[in-house]
Amino acid sequence: MKTYAVTGAASGIGAACVKTLLEQGCNVGALDAAPITAPISAPAGATAARLLTRLCDVRDPKACASAVEAIVARFGRLDGLIHMAAVHSTTPWDDLSPEEFTYTLEVNVTGSFLMAQAAARAMRASGGGAIVLASSGSIQVSGVGGHGRGGPAYVSSKAAIIGLTRALARSLAPDKIRVNAVSPGATRTAMTADYDEVALRKVGERTLTGKIGEPHEIAAVACFLVSDAASYVNGEIVAANGGGSMGL
Repeated sequence: MKTYAVTGAASGIGAACVKTLLEQGCNVGALDAAPITAPISAPAGATAARLLTRLCDVRDPKACASAVEAIVARFGRLDGLIHMAAVHSTTPWDDLSPEEFTYTLEVNVTGSFLMAQAAARAMRASGGGAIVLASSGSIQVSGVGGHGRGGPAYVSSKAAIIGLTRALARSLAPDKIRVNAVSPGATRTAMTADYDEVALRKVGERTLTGKIGEPHEIAAVACFLVSDAASYVNGEIVAANGGGSMGL
């Protein structure tokens, strides 16, 4: 039975990843800086034995290491990490403070590295594994911020994930640890919660599927990338955006 850690597990894509992995019969360590509430924290029947929930601030290397240690102590090993923890920044460039810019990168970039580092150390000890980080389709559309849309701080942080993914993929390959990233388009999560129906419709119209993404659709890609079915995929940034990158 595989064991995976999922960050950002309290809501959105992270929560959908937890649900998908549990349905696949995996053990899951669900991590978030916010409390993880039902139904994720209280699945029915035997599934409860395969789930560990824990608070974790990914900016803190000790917290990342402690969370991984708790997962290994509970389940005996760690086979993969899906890292979805992130903060949004919609502030346009002229109003963006250095504090907000730094905080966004600290959570989204440094947090990704620290969590991957802690997970990779555990996976190296057990013979390998897989890591999936989260980039964003906002890099392609060059968001300027405002009304829920990623601004310069958010876009910069998600662009950095591409370089981090590829550097870690090369660095960890000798330890049989694959590293990829999923790059979601606009998805129905807390980051798009303030979109009205007109905005949601317009976002959907820019895709080939004609709709905004749902968390489970992105989770399916992330869970594939962390699985053995993706054993020959490494160092890649996989878009899951309904064809939105085709410039409609």
